Amino acid sequence: MNSPAHDEDDAGEVFLDESDIIHEFTVDDDDLPDADDDAASDIETVEEEDDAMHIFTGHTGELYTVACSPTDATLVATGGGDDKGFLWRIGQGDWASELQGHKDSVSSLAFSTDGRLLASGGLDGLIQIWDIPSGNLRCPLEGPGRAIEWIRWHPRGHLVLAGSEDSTVWLWNADRAVYLNMFSGHGGSVTCGDFTPDGKTICTGSDDATLRIWNPKSGENIHVVRGHPYHSEGLTCLAISSDSSLALTGSKDGSTHVVNISTGRVVTSLVSHTDSIECVGFAPSSPWAATGGMDQKLIIWDLQHSSPRSTCNHEEGVTCMTWLGASRYIATGCADGRVRVWDSLSGGCVRTLSGHSDVIQSLSVSANRDFLVSISIDNTARVFEIGEFQ
Repeated sequence: MNSPAHDEDDAGEVFLDESDIIHEFTVDDDDLPDADDDAASDIETVEEEDDAMHIFTGHTGELYTVACSPTDATLVATGGGDDKGFLWRIGQGDWASELQGHKDSVSSLAFSTDGRLLASGGLDGLIQIWDIPSGNLRCPLEGPGRAIEWIRWHPRGHLVLAGSEDSTVWLWNADRAVYLNMFSGHGGSVTCGDFTPDGKTICTGSDDATLRIWNPKSGENIHVVRGHPYHSEGLTCLAISSDSSLALTGSKDGSTHVVNISTGRVVTSLVSHTDSIECVGFAPSSPWAATGGMDQKLIIWDLQHSSPRSTCNHEEGVTCMTWLGASRYIATGCADGRVRVWDSLSGGCVRTLSGHSDVIQSLSVSANRDFLVSISIDNTARVFEIGEFQ
């Protein structure tokens, strides 16, 4: 049986007499509600939780580089596309010191091992050395003809090494502002490099798909690693084992290789990624390594068997990573703006740290290992507490 309401609906059209009209008025089109506005009003805006305990917002452009002091648990340096570098302190939002003088993006920052000096490198080809106790500029270092790609310090002294887009690598004495050596031979931008932990050797990787091993004193190119079974495209990243015996390299071709530094021979090839490798690192206290790539994977490798222990899947590409001290945990920065902490034993994600709104560019751990600092192209640096993962 139909209800009375349905009966009225079924009765057909309804006509109004002039006597039924109480009042007549004109409606402007601007007064009518917009259907899109109604739809938007029905959607609740949910802000994602921000897990950062400190946010540094001093930059006005994308951030490219971050370095935590190795001796001061709260001191951080950041640089970016606004042509500026800053020194600032975790937990002290009202303090920052600008590293002035660069005429283009600040692309690389590195503290000396003793924490007394900071080197800043820019796309202007200039490196500046800063005295940390005083906060003053100690000296500029010139030489490279194009952008600085990376900076590293000697593990036991104030010798600073830098790779350039002009295919060269430069070495200076930062105490005396003296040029010591220039290493040439690469056929493309020198994208990665470092001293071995014992300080006796230098390893550099380039867009020309070669790894070169140098004697820092004589400047001699000891080994050139290239061709089959090595990378077929440019190198993107490099790590050196704590005993100075092995170099781990990643490439745009999605391959990673372990090279014996003494012989210059490829020890093993780690095959699993399907896109560009963006970050690599040896585990600090086990015969493992980690590699991250744009194929949305972090892979933990057992180097003794040259096989994956676990694959950690991400929603987007893995752009950077760092082992959290000597612990079993590893942190990754991702193109989706999130930082994730992984247990290398189980391969499980134990924490997702939110707050950034765009790609994570780099990560750095504080001297006391209580804090992880991430930087993003969203113009901010964020500090997350990680003391529980020591």
